[in-house]
Amino acid sequence: MQAVFLLILIGVGLLSGAAIAYVIGAASIMTFILGGHANFMAALPQRLFSQLDVFAFLAMPLFIFAGDLMNRGGIASALIDFSMSLLGRVKGGLGHVNILTSVFFAGVSGSAVSDAAALGNSLVPEMQKRGYSLDYAVAITGASSIIGPIIPPSSILIFYGALMNTSVTALFAAGVVPGLLLAAVLMVMNAFYAWRDDHPGGGDPSTIPPIKKSFLRALPAMTLPIIILGGTLFGIMTPAEAAAVAVGAALIIGFSYRKLDLDAVRQSAIRTAVLLGALFIILCAISTFSYIAALDRLPQAIAAQITEWGLGPLQYLMLVNVVFLIAGMAMDVKAAVALFAPIFVPVALAMGIDPVHLGIVICFNISTGLLSPPIGGVLLILATTCNINYWRLIRATLPFFFAEVALLIVLTFFPAISLALPHALGLS
Repeated sequence: MQAVFLLILIGVGLLSGAAIAYVIGAASIMTFILGGHANFMAALPQRLFSQLDVFAFLAMPLFIFAGDLMNRGGIASALIDFSMSLLGRVKGGLGHVNILTSVFFAGVSGSAVSDAAALGNSLVPEMQKRGYSLDYAVAITGASSIIGPIIPPSSILIFYGALMNTSVTALFAAGVVPGLLLAAVLMVMNAFYAWRDDHPGGGDPSTIPPIKKSFLRALPAMTLPIIILGGTLFGIMTPAEAAAVAVGAALIIGFSYRKLDLDAVRQSAIRTAVLLGALFIILCAISTFSYIAALDRLPQAIAAQITEWGLGPLQYLMLVNVVFLIAGMAMDVKAAVALFAPIFVPVALAMGIDPVHLGIVICFNISTGLLSPPIGGVLLILATTCNINYWRLIRATLPFFFAEVALLIVLTFFPAISLALPHALGLS
C-alpha cells in the first residue's frame, strides 16, 4: 500500500512539471515518514554513499568528457568527409553517409544527443543543399543518432551496468551487433526512400572528398573506438582506464585538428561537471526510492503478481518493453533506467533471463524513447538546431521509430543476436 502511495506521489509530482530528482526524493521521504519507517532514515546516508561508491561509475564522467571534447575538436567533420568519400556517389548517398557517420561517431561519443547535435549542424544543411527535404534530412539524422547509445563506448550501458551490477565489458560486447544491425535496417529504409522519392545522388564528383586524404584525416578518430573496445573486451583495460585513454586521445586529436583550444577544454569540463551534478542528484533520489521500495517489498509484490498472471520470461520481457518504452517517451533516459530497472530487473533475473541480454534490451528500448514524443530528447535538439516544427518532425520520424521498435522486438525474442559476441569472448 505504501508503494502505491509512493508511486502516486511521484506521478502527481512529474505531471506538475517539477524536477524529477526533487519529486522522487521528496515523495520517498514523505513515504518514509507517513509509512512509519522514519527510524530507517538513519541508515539512508550510508546507503546513498554505498550506491554511488561503484568503480564502474568512474568511467562515465570520463567518457562524457571525452565525447564533448571530440564534438568540439572537429571529429564530426572528419568522419563526415570519410563517409562521404565512401558513399557520397550513390543514389541517396547522403542518407547513407548520415547513418555511417553515426556508426563512427557512436564509437567516439556514445551519446545520441551529441550525435544529433553534431550532424544536425553539419550534415542536414548539406542534405538540403543537395535536394533532400528538410523533413527527411532531420528524420534520418534523428533515427541514426540512436545508434550512439548502443555501440560502445556508451554512457547508458556504463550507467546500467554500474546500477544493476552487470559486467560493463559484457554489455559493451553485446551492444556491437544490435548497433550494426540498427545501422543496416536504417540503410535499407534509406535505400527504399531514395528509390521511391527519387533522392539525389552524390552530385558533383568534385565535391566528394578523396578517399585517401579523408581516410588519413579520420583515422585517429576511427582508431580510438577500436583501442577502447579491444582494450576492454580482451582485458587489457578496465572501462574506467579506457575512458581515461579516451580523454587523452580526444585532447591529442582535437589539438592536432586545430579545432580545440584551452577555452574549449574548460567549457567541456564545466559541461561535464554540470551533467554529472544533475545525474548524481537523480541517483541519490532514486537510491532513496529504492530503499523504501525494498522495505515495502515492492519487487516481491511485482514477482507475485507476475506469477499470478502466469507470465513466462518472454511475456515478462514484452511487459518490461512496454513500461520502458512509455517511460522513455516522458523521462530522461538515465532517470528512467534508475527509476524502473531496480523494480523490474530483479524479477527478470529470478525468471532466468540473461542479465546482459536484459541490459541490452532495456538500453535499446529506452534509447528509442529519445525519438518519440512528448519529451524525445533527440527530437527537441533537432527541432531547435534545424529550425523545424516539433510536430512536423515527429510525423517525419514515425516510420523510423516503428522500424526501431520492430528491431527491439526481434532483439527481445532472439537473445543470441546480443549474446553471440559476449559468448564468443567468454564474457557471458
